[in-house]
Amino acid sequence: MAGPETEQTAATTALSEWNSTQLAEDRTILALERTFAGWLRTGMASLGIGIGFLALFQELHPNWLPRALATLFILLGIFIFWSAERRASEAIERLHTHSIQRVSRRYLRAIALSVSIGAVILIAGLWSLTAQP
Repeated sequence: MAGPETEQTAATTALSEWNSTQLAEDRTILALERTFAGWLRTGMASLGIGIGFLALFQELHPNWLPRALATLFILLGIFIFWSAERRASEAIERLHTHSIQRVSRRYLRAIALSVSIGAVILIAGLWSLTAQP
């Protein structure tokens, strides 16, 4: 026959396992958010490489070649932004929060959209520059 101490210990163990699972899900969501931020940094680095490439190799001939290569890196950055948004949104939707507030898919999409718009403006700026004689 189980005594009161045994029943209390079993209840405490079940509660701590349940809390551990909840906390693990919360930590996973926070890790996904950090991963999304890391991919955004990678995309921004790709934009920076494109700008740097254009700055270093402006004198290359034909004149359109440095701009085309810079545009390629910037487009790669845009791809990284949207790939990160898609993966983070899918993963976060599968998990449930318990002790934290989950970032919304709309917020992730807004971030990806805003940096993508900035990148497109950057591409337009690169191609509107006049070549220096």
